[in-house]
Amino acid sequence: MPLKTYKPFTPSSRYKVLPDFAEITKTTPEKSLCRPLKKSGGRNNRGRITCRHRGGGHKRKYRMIDFRRNRRDEAAKVLSIEYDPNRTARIALIEYGDGQKSYIIAPRGLEVGASVMSGENAPIKPGNALPISAIPTGSDIHCVELIPGRGAQVARSAGQACVLSNREKGYGLVKMPSGEIRKINEKCYAVMGEVGNRDHMNIVSAKAGRTRWLGIRPSVRGMCMNPVDHPNGGGEGKSKSGGGRQHLSSPWGHVKGQKTRQKHKPSDKFIIERRKSKKRRR
Repeated sequence: MPLKTYKPFTPSSRYKVLPDFAEITKTTPEKSLCRPLKKSGGRNNRGRITCRHRGGGHKRKYRMIDFRRNRRDEAAKVLSIEYDPNRTARIALIEYGDGQKSYIIAPRGLEVGASVMSGENAPIKPGNALPISAIPTGSDIHCVELIPGRGAQVARSAGQACVLSNREKGYGLVKMPSGEIRKINEKCYAVMGEVGNRDHMNIVSAKAGRTRWLGIRPSVRGMCMNPVDHPNGGGEGKSKSGGGRQHLSSPWGHVKGQKTRQKHKPSDKFIIERRKSKKRRR
C-alpha cells in the first residue's frame, strides 16, 4: 500500500502521511453483511467510564467478517478489496458458487478475480485457509485459530504474520508477531500469507481533528494535574511525579511497568518461549 505526502502549505500538511487507497476497488460496503454499531463512549452498562479518552468520531457500520472459513473445499471468487473503518487491515469480498457472499481479511498480494479456498486440499497460496497439519513449515500465516473451530484470533491486524516453525506430537510451533513461540493444535486453521496494508504503521495524522474523527479524545498527563486528581500531580513548578521521585502510577495508584499477566494461567503450558526471554546471568 503506497503512502502519499503533502506539500507544507499548512502546518498540518507538513508532516502528514496518509494512504492513497490505491488497492481499494469498491467504496460502498455489501449491505447484507453490515450491522449497526453503537458507540459506548468508553462507558459500561451503568454509565461509568471504564475506558478513558474515547468518544465522538464518525458513524460506522460493522462488517461481518468470516473468521471461521468453514465452507470446506469450495472455491470462492474475490469480487472487491474494500476499506473497513473498524480495523487496520483491508477486507476482501468473496462470492461462492451458490451466490453466498462473505468478507475475509485481505492478505498481501490478493487481487480481484483471484480464487480462494478453505480445506486440507486447498492450494498453498495467499488467502487460502488450511489446517496447521497441512501447512509447510517456515510459511507465513495469519488469522490463526487457538482452539479448533473457534475462528481466527491471532495476527488479524495490518501487516501481521506468524511463522510455522515446526510440528511435534500433534501441535504446531508457531512464532507469534510478538516473538513468543506457542504450541497450537494441528487441527486449528490458519490462512496463508501475511495481512495486507503493511504500511499502516507509517501513517501520520498530523492534526488533532483526524484523531477525533477516529473517536479518540485528548489525554492529559498526570503530572500536569493537581494532587487531588492524580498521584503524579502537584509539586512546585515543573516537578517530576508530584514533587518527589515516586514511581509513575495510574490515576488509581497502580504502579506502571509491572507484569499484568495472570500467574499460573492454564495456557502457560502451550508457551514454549516468552516474547521477552530472560537474560543470562554472567
